[in-house]
Amino acid sequence: MIRIENRQQGVALADACAGLIRPQSGTVQFLGKDWSVLPPDIANALRGQIGRVFSKGGWLSHLTLLENILLSQLHHTRRPVEDLRDEACRLAQRYNLPGVPMGRPNDVVQIDLRRSACVRAFMGRPALILLEDPTSGGFSEMIPSLVNTIRDSLNRGAAVIWLTVENTIWRDQSIPANDRYRFAGGKLMEVAL
Repeated sequence: MIRIENRQQGVALADACAGLIRPQSGTVQFLGKDWSVLPPDIANALRGQIGRVFSKGGWLSHLTLLENILLSQLHHTRRPVEDLRDEACRLAQRYNLPGVPMGRPNDVVQIDLRRSACVRAFMGRPALILLEDPTSGGFSEMIPSLVNTIRDSLNRGAAVIWLTVENTIWRDQSIPANDRYRFAGGKLMEVAL
């Protein structure tokens, strides 16, 4: 878990983790591969193994939520659409949705968008899950569902990076975190709580 100063900082850090931007110094590796030396097609294929909850948006407005949620898996895998829909519905139920909302992102209430963002992030058993303030905006009731999904992901060997501006979330010991960091002044510092 990483405490950030502002959401823009979190977006930049998540982008660096996904190999979309280069850090000012050092290297960022994913699955033992340095993003900066990977050919674009290999890097893009590897990004298919990353799930992400974006701090703002991240939805294609001309697609339904279901289409948005399935898009990455449809592009990066050959799984049947029915299997993907079933997985999306199971994940949606973990986040107290009766299923995946069928509307377009602009037609869905904010809490259901946040829940749907978590469904999208955990689809397909990603190797890395980047969570940009997933409970921001007063959606702390999602924490139990999110913690359970994180634990399941960690148990199967995935890595999870939760970025937050909220000090109470960062200090919450119920949220599984091997380490807690603070990102300030352009530096990442480990903090013992």
